[in-house]
Amino acid sequence: MLCVWPFTENKRIYLDYASAPPVREEALAAMLGAEHFVGNPGALHREGVEAMQELGRARESIAKLLEVKARQLIFTSGLTESNNIAILGFAHSLERTRRTLAGSHWLVSAIEHTSVLDCFSEVERLGGSITHVLPGSSGIIAPENLGAMLRPETVFVSVGWANNEIGTVQPLSKVARIISEHEKRHGTRILFHSDAGQAPLYLPTRAHTLSVDLMSLGSNKLYGPHGIGALYLSNRCDLARVVQGGQQERGLRPGTESVALAAGFAAAYEACAAEREREERRLKELRDMFAEELQEKIPDLVINGDLKRALPHMLNISIPDINSEYVTLALDAAGIAISTKSACREGEESRSHVVSALGGPEWRANNTLRFSIGRDTTRQNLARTASSLQAAINRGLT
Repeated sequence: MLCVWPFTENKRIYLDYASAPPVREEALAAMLGAEHFVGNPGALHREGVEAMQELGRARESIAKLLEVKARQLIFTSGLTESNNIAILGFAHSLERTRRTLAGSHWLVSAIEHTSVLDCFSEVERLGGSITHVLPGSSGIIAPENLGAMLRPETVFVSVGWANNEIGTVQPLSKVARIISEHEKRHGTRILFHSDAGQAPLYLPTRAHTLSVDLMSLGSNKLYGPHGIGALYLSNRCDLARVVQGGQQERGLRPGTESVALAAGFAAAYEACAAEREREERRLKELRDMFAEELQEKIPDLVINGDLKRALPHMLNISIPDINSEYVTLALDAAGIAISTKSACREGEESRSHVVSALGGPEWRANNTLRFSIGRDTTRQNLARTASSLQAAINRGLT
């Protein structure tokens, strides 16, 4: 059997599930099974029709888990592309009617993933007015604060469901209610987007009860294959294409669809959903135990975010007088894989924009370490990690 997850064999400990968990066996099996569909899903011949039917089965499966219509779901290459299609697709649709984004107002959480914030920078370049909504010190966006920033000219709001660095879960349904009330008062329409990331691993994902118009998903965050994601669009959405080409995926994501990746995505999501409640309880217990042990060994560490209102598998800490990159490399040399922040920002400036938004002393945002656990994590793994981290700090990695 093909081995794609070597950590248990070579005694390494992997604590970076938030960046890229392993591909589940169910997903690998589904992908291998779908590889015999040799036809292009857009072709009229039998092979093409069979490939399109298999693609449709994957779409139906994911839509069922989201409790939405299959036609409201398009496949993309992942979270980054889903975010681009949602945000810039709406921006370009406004340009078609207004010729310019001048006069439009856009709201975005200040602690979003780079793929969201960079899209808003582009909207601003195109003439839109952008307001960044800061969270409270616990990492939660207060719906009433966001509501106070809405204007009659507001057209788009983006708040991630669960933060990718500190794991805090945002009150999307309350935000949606405030947006709806604003729309009724002013007779306007505001699209509400959320980067869902890995939230579906541990939170029931019902797009209609969250009242979002656009939701971005990524297979690779759900133990599925890399290179595929999805975007949910409510019936209120009118997006323009960001990439030119064919008419695949409602014309919003041109290019031949990958049947095998879609099958793997659906299989991984189904398997994760089936064990969601059990795994959520197990990981929360492990994470809380780990946090307590670290606080005993390193009394001056700070936990970033609110563990009571966060995904159960993530722990983000700051420690004074360390160099977080050196500590990460020291743990890697000891056989333990962690990160300092989002993998998309590793190697850039050391400061975490997410932790910086929480306030506190300057060192806090510079000295972050992110531990994210998963299906293969054990108590023994975390005990060894705590001891190794303490030893690295005692060696003076400043």
